[in-house]
Amino acid sequence: MTAIKHALQRDIFTPNDERLLSIVNVCKAGKKKKNCFLCATVTTERPVQVKVVKVKKSDKGDFYKRQITWELRDLGEVDAKDPSKENPEFDLHFEKVYRWVASSVAEKNSFISCIWKLNQRYLRKKVEFVNVSPQLLEELPKAEESAPRGEAQSVAGGDEDALDDYQELNAREEQDIEGMMEVCEYAISNAEGFAEKLSRELQVLDGANIQSIMASEKQVNILMQLLDQALSEVDNIEDKLSSYEEMLQSVKEQMDQISQSNRLIQISNTNNGKLLDEIQFLVNYMDLSKGHIRALQEGDLSSPKGIEACINASEALLQCMNVALRPGHDQLLAVKQQQHLFSDLRDTFARRLTNHLNNVFVHQGHDQSSTLSQHTVDLSLPKHSPLHRDLLRYAKLMEWLKNTQREKYEGLSMTYVEYMTRLYEREIKDFFEVAKIKMAGTSKEAKGKFATLPRKESALKQESESLHGSSGKLTGSTSSLNKLAVQGSNSRRSQSSSLLDMGNMSASDLDVADRTKFDKIFEQVLSELEPLCLAEQDFISKFFKLQQHATVQPPLAQPETEETDGAITSKVTPQSEPRPSLSSEKDLVRMMMNKIFQSIETELNSLIALGDKIDSFHSLYMLVKMSHHVWTAENVDPASYLSTTLGNVLVTVKRNFDKCISAQIKQMEDVKISKKSKVGILTFVTGFEEFAELAETIFRNAERRGDLDKAYVKLIRAVFMNVEKVANESQKTPRDVVMMENFHHIFSTLSRLKISCLEAERREAKHKYTEHLQSYVINSLGQPLEKLNHFFEGVEARVAQGVREEEVSYQLAFNKQELRKVIKEYPGKEVKKGLDNLYKKVDKHLCEEESLLQVVWHSMQDEFIRQYKHFEDLIGRCYPGSGITMEFTIQDMLEYFSSIAQSH
Repeated sequence: MTAIKHALQRDIFTPNDERLLSIVNVCKAGKKKKNCFLCATVTTERPVQVKVVKVKKSDKGDFYKRQITWELRDLGEVDAKDPSKENPEFDLHFEKVYRWVASSVAEKNSFISCIWKLNQRYLRKKVEFVNVSPQLLEELPKAEESAPRGEAQSVAGGDEDALDDYQELNAREEQDIEGMMEVCEYAISNAEGFAEKLSRELQVLDGANIQSIMASEKQVNILMQLLDQALSEVDNIEDKLSSYEEMLQSVKEQMDQISQSNRLIQISNTNNGKLLDEIQFLVNYMDLSKGHIRALQEGDLSSPKGIEACINASEALLQCMNVALRPGHDQLLAVKQQQHLFSDLRDTFARRLTNHLNNVFVHQGHDQSSTLSQHTVDLSLPKHSPLHRDLLRYAKLMEWLKNTQREKYEGLSMTYVEYMTRLYEREIKDFFEVAKIKMAGTSKEAKGKFATLPRKESALKQESESLHGSSGKLTGSTSSLNKLAVQGSNSRRSQSSSLLDMGNMSASDLDVADRTKFDKIFEQVLSELEPLCLAEQDFISKFFKLQQHATVQPPLAQPETEETDGAITSKVTPQSEPRPSLSSEKDLVRMMMNKIFQSIETELNSLIALGDKIDSFHSLYMLVKMSHHVWTAENVDPASYLSTTLGNVLVTVKRNFDKCISAQIKQMEDVKISKKSKVGILTFVTGFEEFAELAETIFRNAERRGDLDKAYVKLIRAVFMNVEKVANESQKTPRDVVMMENFHHIFSTLSRLKISCLEAERREAKHKYTEHLQSYVINSLGQPLEKLNHFFEGVEARVAQGVREEEVSYQLAFNKQELRKVIKEYPGKEVKKGLDNLYKKVDKHLCEEESLLQVVWHSMQDEFIRQYKHFEDLIGRCYPGSGITMEFTIQDMLEYFSSIAQSH
């Protein structure tokens, strides 16, 4: 154990300036035996720190390492388990209880004794030792009483050396020792001899000291007598001091009374100071000036100066009412009276402010109606910025009212909504009436043969009512609007019809200027509504102090979207009337905006229905314009009333657009062709061309380009499918001609417009056009040389059956005589005549719009030349050396084709 102790001191504690006093080999109780060492240490520097360190061998077992260190002052209790029996178990109570089993009882007792001594010497807070033998705890005191200091240090077997402070030699002692060592030459080489010499000299000095003491016995006696005299004098002094103390006792009592009186005076002064502070606090924070009181009671709420004075007075009143009273203030009569005064002033001013603003709202709501006519004529909405500017002067007063009188504040907000709803409803209704008149007037000068068709009186009435939608009867201009609407409907012949009808009313009936004018009117309507709604919402937020900081659903109507056939539709579910108190201030803004502008969405839907009825292509303009305005509104405020309303209307516009596309597809499917005339370019093919030209103009740089691309794909697939359907049903015109002409037209249209999303369809159209052109040419060319074709088909069949080419001429049906006979049936004149008949027949099949006659004729010429060369090749291979040739040459054939084309 001594070797381990030295090793631990050297390797662990010396580098940390610590001395190891005691060590015990332990393991944890109740667990697998893993030995470690508990060490009691002290630091070498002051102030001395006493620690208990747990040291454990490393996993490799070649060195020791510190594991846990506890401060001795954190030790609460040492439990030795049993004071009467030898037991190696003991507990140390730090932040938790550590249970140990020592390797021997002696080590345990030595460690506990060392801990007790360190506790007695260095700690003020004494550790509690439980179940410890009294001998271990008394060992140190007995040693100190019964032995000199040097012997007491040796009782603990050297451990007490560490408890004493180390004292270094001073300079004089070092000099004396050095002098002694210089006198004795062998002091270093023979330390034992030097020590014996010093011992002998010490004995000589001790003897001399004893003799000196014995010689001074007389002086000692004299000294003792002097000490006895001094003691008697001390007793006399103590008696006098006792008498003096009795004399001062009465003075002490008087001074105590004076001190008590001074304390009472100090307490009184302190209380007076605190009372003065409380009074000063109440005077400073609960006093309202006469000027503020007069402003609250009589202040002018119509002039700027009066409003400013009322604002300052209301803020001062609010500060007085909201002051945080200290405990007990509310029990003071003066405070109660002042609070009662504040409440009366608050109620009085709130009543005056509410009445004044009610009158302002009513006056503004009625006064604006006189200026409506001049705005509606120009298709513009009246600006309410003067009203907003006047009312914003009361914004701070509204905030005060909101914080003090919530019911009156909510009543004012509802009054404002009520009167502004009436005002805006009149303005918006008149504005949309003018817009409808102008919109219906776009068809007044439209060209077409349908403008003068007669209609029954009931039909006129029904048509005019449908144009109005749910906006109600028009006032002042009802008859003129009905007339214009009927003319527009007649001229368009139900313009919600398909692209098929566009063949009859495209460039002639639906004037581009008409659509441009409609586009400008619709843009003007949206441009007028947008600043109106944004300005009103901004005013409501500022005037009623409603900070918009939450994202919520619209409180009055929430759209439910559903998707049918790829089109997104919306159903608006009405909710109950708005509640007076909502969960957030943004809800209140939305509720007020929905109430004030409740007619906008209805009027917009009515206007959209009118535009769609006038011309179904108007849905393209409306989709682009509405999308742009929705995008703009969302950039300003995604949750604003304008953004939500325009978004709902955009769903309607998109639905109309989808209906328009679906109607075009339906009409394509229902197309009927004449059995007596050739087909030519189908009407819905030209209709798609016009639709694409118009759409590309409208949707240039539009946000909703994706909707148009989807519509393109649907329409072009329908066009492809129905072209094939018509081609299959055609009796007058060959199928290949119908496919060739119409797909050539589609290919030309897509190549010219360069629609990126239809690039695959453009290539498909070209492929179908080329395919059916070749098919038509091949099928048509078989007629002028029919017998010759049949003859050589038989020759090729024999070769395919295994007959050698040079032996075909020995077949009875395909000998040289038969070949000459067939060739003679097709002299040059007959070939030219057949080609001329073929040209006439092709001319009858093809239409003039596509101008494909020369293309087809040139392809037939190439095909004829190919067949001619094929026949000559077969003659050369199957009838070698026969000298048989055709009655006409390739040059003759080229002249036939050229002369026939020029003659027609």
